[in-house]
Amino acid sequence: MQNVSFYAKLSQSQKKVGERPTPMIKAIDMDSTAAISIAHLGVHYRTQEALRDINCVIKPGRLTGIFGPNGAGKSTLMKAMLGLVPVSSGMVMYQSQPLMQQRSKVAYVPQRSQIDWTYPATVWDVVMMGRVKKTGWLRSFSGVSRQIANAALERVGMSEFRDRPIGQLSGGQQQRVFLARALTQQADIFCFDEPLVGIDQKTQSVVFEVFHELAAENKIVLVVNHDLGESITHFDDLILLNRELVATGSRQQVLTEQNLHLAYGGKVMYFSDAA
Repeated sequence: MQNVSFYAKLSQSQKKVGERPTPMIKAIDMDSTAAISIAHLGVHYRTQEALRDINCVIKPGRLTGIFGPNGAGKSTLMKAMLGLVPVSSGMVMYQSQPLMQQRSKVAYVPQRSQIDWTYPATVWDVVMMGRVKKTGWLRSFSGVSRQIANAALERVGMSEFRDRPIGQLSGGQQQRVFLARALTQQADIFCFDEPLVGIDQKTQSVVFEVFHELAAENKIVLVVNHDLGESITHFDDLILLNRELVATGSRQQVLTEQNLHLAYGGKVMYFSDAA
């Protein structure tokens, strides 16, 4: 993969057995302007505690994955960071301000299951939606916006489908279209919720190539994922959850037998020696 940006192309210490180890994090600097700082974040759904006292830092220039078993709060963490679900405690800061007040700097792609694929929109319509914030509602898109959208579609290999209704595409093609829409937003922070579910190998290769390219541009790239197979080798940093923070840090720091046992409650087998 060439180390050239998309936009440039356009112009712990171990405790007693059974105890939870102290998450591997450094002291959080809430004034940091480069990273997202999460401090004491908690989320409740009515009487159910979804997340408890999450503390971590998400760095730019690194591909960061949120991992954990089903029901661990992976998607909830991402939504809470962006203010899409109410939090019961804590804060999430970016550039010395609450992140939820800076959504214009964020490109967010939800799970495919949350999208209405029957909506009568073409591929081009969906990708151009990424330019609405910069253009304004009810205003015509500029020539520059159209160039950006065209380049994004070409980047993900979907140019020939620009006039196709979005509902007629395969799962992998749909994911690539929403990746193109995210690229058109020219954001500082990219958040993807389960982007690898139901996609083919070709699309997965395209997705990770773009993720790494964004990280090389010093963007913050955060991905919710559940697969502990070979795809995990693409991630630089991991946040391992099970409603509480089990561990955070580099892939090598987080993927220990003790951490995986705490998160998954049993032995975890990998499909890749490199993982």
